[in-house]
Amino acid sequence: MATPQIDKLISILENIASGIYQFELPVFESPEFQRLAESIQHASASFEKKYRRQRLLNSITEYINNGLTLNDILDYVYNSFQEIIPYDRIGIALIEEEEKLIKVCCVRSKATVIKINRGYSAPIEGSSLAAIIESGQPRIINDLEIYLKNHPDSVSTRLILEEGMRSSLTCPLISSRKPAGFIFFSSMQVDTYKDLHIDIFLEIARQLSVIFEKSRMYEELIQLNELKNKFLGIAAHDLRSPIGVIKNFIILFLNGYIGEIDEKQRKVLMTMDKNCDRMLNLIHNLLDFSAIESGKLDLKLEQLDLHKFFHTYQSMTKSLAEKKQIELKMDIEADLPNITVDSNRIMQVLDNLVTNAIKFSYPNTTVTISARKQDESVKISVADQGQGIPENEISKIFKEFSKTSVKPTGGEKSTGLGLAIVRRIIEAHNGTIDVDSTVGKGTTFTITLPIKS
Repeated sequence: MATPQIDKLISILENIASGIYQFELPVFESPEFQRLAESIQHASASFEKKYRRQRLLNSITEYINNGLTLNDILDYVYNSFQEIIPYDRIGIALIEEEEKLIKVCCVRSKATVIKINRGYSAPIEGSSLAAIIESGQPRIINDLEIYLKNHPDSVSTRLILEEGMRSSLTCPLISSRKPAGFIFFSSMQVDTYKDLHIDIFLEIARQLSVIFEKSRMYEELIQLNELKNKFLGIAAHDLRSPIGVIKNFIILFLNGYIGEIDEKQRKVLMTMDKNCDRMLNLIHNLLDFSAIESGKLDLKLEQLDLHKFFHTYQSMTKSLAEKKQIELKMDIEADLPNITVDSNRIMQVLDNLVTNAIKFSYPNTTVTISARKQDESVKISVADQGQGIPENEISKIFKEFSKTSVKPTGGEKSTGLGLAIVRRIIEAHNGTIDVDSTVGKGTTFTITLPIKS
């Protein structure tokens, strides 16, 4: 009866279908069943190899999505793929269109001496790589020594031979449907790629091309962001002077230096003065934001006496709170140490947090500034009894030009830049800022600054 033999083969096939590729080859009395079992074993080994290969290819995608650099990806490919594809060297070179050159950006090799390393460049025009760009197809050289005899002017072939390589496979890298560079697989044996399916090499090249596309888009975003910051800086700088001149003339009118004004004119001029202040505040925020974004936020670090600092700030801000019938309360620990900060920038941070607290609070409530030493840091909190911020909106309050659904209680205006600037200033001091808010109860912002920045 053939049934037990068939049952054995069916069991093996079921295991293969479930991903169990390794099995002990059974011995059958029937030669036909034995050949069938050996064929199944061969197919299983082939399936396993393809499965492992596809899993490794998928893992490249995961690495790319995790934001790893080209060098990181190349390390992973070089260390992981040798078990399924042969190579002793992998190199990547990018096309520099303006100079019409190809330039090596990274290399991994078993060779003891690397002749073609990062930074090596060569002209594309007239080279064999130009034909690969033209066709978009990979190139295999089965014997580099023979190739050099036929192409004695090929400097790169001579150098790669000096590294000990004897055969190579070159695949083009395509980004935005244009050639972006090449990936070179090389072996120390001749004919390594002669009978090899090149699909996996092309797939690796395709995956790496995704990195180039992401890098290109990222570079474009950086350039656009720099252009935006430059424009904001120029526009804000050019607006500041004329608005300052307008404000000075308004002050001259209000103080009677240019003649008498009636009450109606005074109200108009005071409205203009208030709007000038608002515009100047916006301009200063734009200039700060532009400087921070372009990495030009210079901190002038100095020892700051926190008790004097808070006393000065309270005397400056008390009247602003009183205008809205809000109490400004201080809760400062007695033995606070001095901290090393840019005092003007920390004043800017505190002023932004406190004016926001006043802006979004109702009359007859309290805004409390507190400060405590904690380990090697100082925690400064600004707590209000205002409207609170909805939980689903807290994540966006530190984003530039972002506003929540919470409205100022006195009709005050907001640029949406203040908290973004605050966060950047605190981070520049190696500090942190946190927010705790409950709708209907209020909001507390807490900044943590190291005592020695």
